[in-house]
Amino acid sequence: MAKLQKTITISAPPEKVFAFISQPTNLPTIWPSMKEVRDLSPSPAGGYNFNWTYQMAGMRFEGTTETRETVLNKHILTKTTKGIDSTFNWTFQAEGGGTKLTLDIEYIVPVPLLGKLAEAIIVKQNEKEADTLLSNLKAKMEA
Repeated sequence: MAKLQKTITISAPPEKVFAFISQPTNLPTIWPSMKEVRDLSPSPAGGYNFNWTYQMAGMRFEGTTETRETVLNKHILTKTTKGIDSTFNWTFQAEGGGTKLTLDIEYIVPVPLLGKLAEAIIVKQNEKEADTLLSNLKAKMEA
């Protein structure tokens, strides 16, 4: 299982950042490889469950994400149940009038599809993708 953690400070209150991230249809606007989010339904844990289309290493993946835990303006935990096996843990912390956002991701690279040699390349590519996602979020929240 691959793991990565990214942290960014955003000059916007946690309420604004949380509201944006908690709406899955916003993800394709900041996440280059997230091609589509659809079929939203309320989650018993707060937030939404949804289906998505994602592109990795030139391949398209279809998946389903469930929100497993939501703490208003503080935390969102999602788990992919179909598609690329992954867990996203978003933590929002007030800091100096802004938000310190930490994103922890655990995922399984679909090695049988891509080959073992490609795994290290995919992990590096996904780290850059996470940086881009957070940079785009920061720019959108601070505009």
